Amino acid sequence: MTGRATWLRVPGEAELPSEVLELWQPSLEKLGFVPNVLRFYALRPSRLLAWNAHYDEAMKGDSTLTKAEREMIAVVVSVANSCAYCIAAHSAALRKLTKDPPLADQIAADYAQAGISDRMKRALDYALKLTRSPDAMAEADVQRLRAAGWTDEDVMDITEVTALFNFSNRMASGLGWQPNAEYEALGRPVSPAGRATLS
Repeated sequence: MTGRATWLRVPGEAELPSEVLELWQPSLEKLGFVPNVLRFYALRPSRLLAWNAHYDEAMKGDSTLTKAEREMIAVVVSVANSCAYCIAAHSAALRKLTKDPPLADQIAADYAQAGISDRMKRALDYALKLTRSPDAMAEADVQRLRAAGWTDEDVMDITEVTALFNFSNRMASGLGWQPNAEYEALGRPVSPAGRATLS
């Protein structure tokens, strides 16, 4: 891998502890490639492992929010932050989870027009406001989520996922991380010619 996919040095596999190489295995088995974030973040192996543990708990751990709903938050926050890496990676994850590429594309383009529940739109409104105007947040924002049917535990989960992706977006944008080319086709139907289609 060249240095152009990130502005920092990418550590070679021989430098990395076994825990990092083990972390890559599920991606290799499920996706057929190692996401660049796992290669780039490996410049600080202990921090990669700590970040990944938090990421797995927030995105896949116990919550009444589905994995797809959490990925919707990831996409909306990443679009608001113009984070090319996370838009590509999490739009692909959302396509795979929903098995509905047009829906995933619509959430990235304008979630207010997407075919999702008003309850989820209120969650995305909250995530967008927290991303763009954190100083403007007020208890009324939480009350709006409660009125939409979210519990306090849900509100905490929505907030944590929003914060997690603001952090991840800053890491990716600040260090010039580029997404794997494979994300473009991931979760999209394949044409008879063997190419992913946009619909």
